[in-house]
Amino acid sequence: MRCSLIAAITAAGVLTGCAVGPNYSRPAVPVPASFRAPEPLPPSQAASLADLKWFEVFKDEQLQQLVRTALQQNYDLRDAVTRVQEARANLGIVHSNQLPQLGASGALEVDRLSRDGQLPLPATFVPSQNRNWGQAGLSLLSFEVDLWGRLRRSTEAARANLLNAEWNRQAVVTTLVSDVAGSYFNLLQLDYELGIAQHTLETRRDSLRLVQERQGGGVATLLDLRQAEELVSTAAQEIPVLQQQIEQTENQISLLLGRNPDGTVRGRKFMEQEMPPEIPAGLPSSLLERRPDIRAAEQALIAANANIGVAKAAYFPQLSLSGFLGGQSTQLSSLFSGPHSTWSFVPQVTQPIFAGGRLKNDVRLAEAERDSALVQYERTIQTGFTEVSNALIAHQRTRESRLEQERLVTALQDRMRLAYVRYRGGVDTQLNALDADRDLFQAQLTLAQIRYSELLSVVQLYKALGGGWQQ
Repeated sequence: MRCSLIAAITAAGVLTGCAVGPNYSRPAVPVPASFRAPEPLPPSQAASLADLKWFEVFKDEQLQQLVRTALQQNYDLRDAVTRVQEARANLGIVHSNQLPQLGASGALEVDRLSRDGQLPLPATFVPSQNRNWGQAGLSLLSFEVDLWGRLRRSTEAARANLLNAEWNRQAVVTTLVSDVAGSYFNLLQLDYELGIAQHTLETRRDSLRLVQERQGGGVATLLDLRQAEELVSTAAQEIPVLQQQIEQTENQISLLLGRNPDGTVRGRKFMEQEMPPEIPAGLPSSLLERRPDIRAAEQALIAANANIGVAKAAYFPQLSLSGFLGGQSTQLSSLFSGPHSTWSFVPQVTQPIFAGGRLKNDVRLAEAERDSALVQYERTIQTGFTEVSNALIAHQRTRESRLEQERLVTALQDRMRLAYVRYRGGVDTQLNALDADRDLFQAQLTLAQIRYSELLSVVQLYKALGGGWQQ
């Protein structure tokens, strides 16, 4: 009989050949021939900045150490890892429903019959007053034969949810790398601005002493003195503001690294940071495979598509099997021998007849969720193209702006030098020298901000292209 039970289960498994519901196929999404940019790259260029590992893009060794620490301790990433573990465990639970559930059972019943009960026992029956009964065997718990693919569609959805969680984890890695790099470059920019402010303060204090000497000699006026004092105060006021921003940025980096607020060790200086000599974007079609958020959105769409099959399978009969194979005897020594063996095999079919529209609406709900997932998938793709285009535009335009600002700073440096030479020689007024000093200070700060924006555009482009999660 054991062979017959196995044969029945095998035959039932052969019947599980079809699965209702739509099979997934990737939706056709219009892909541009090239990314929109002021100077678009030729569409035949397949190389991309995102093909590089993050430590090949960001060469600062201290920055690399910060990123490594963040990848180990960041709270968002650790939470994403636990979500992957949850999805993996859920897949194992769902998949187990496709397999027969076997269990062993045993029971021993000991009874004693009363001689003086409602039916008194004769004296000859006294030796048999105690009655023992035992049962043991292998049980086939309720096993659903997956005739219509309900369980397989459920497993398909659970597997897609696992991949969705994994790709979301990779998306967190990409975001984390870019956030650490952007905050680090911001910190270096603030350090550089602080250095400019401190140097400007010393220069203005020297000018103030010169004005004080000239006023004592009757050459400079009280207005000249007040104007010089104004410039000193302006530069001095800028320093604590920058120090506050530096300390708060260090705290932000500490939070990204999953540690208590603390200082941040610097590596290369702000003006020594390297940028890739070329910023290739690659083919737009490769963005669909490289960006983890797009891959995660597609897995969500696959899961929603599979759930339609789960909902549709509820329309059809459900076949479940249960059985028992073992023995029953009053003597444990003969429990599994000869006529004491026992078995049972119970197929059961259930078919919904009237559910008040629940089944129909379950299918409608699943289809609506699939359509929503499709919209999110298409939106994620278009968002990716937009982010890449914005980053390319930002990189090229900020580079052009930086070159012009560098020329302006050079001109203002020469202007301030000439203005103070003329002022000390008595040829020109102090007002021109002070204006030149003020304009140079502001232009240097603006140049630092543009330089930071250019570095940040590389970080944003690297992230937008889907780089950073490759280890």
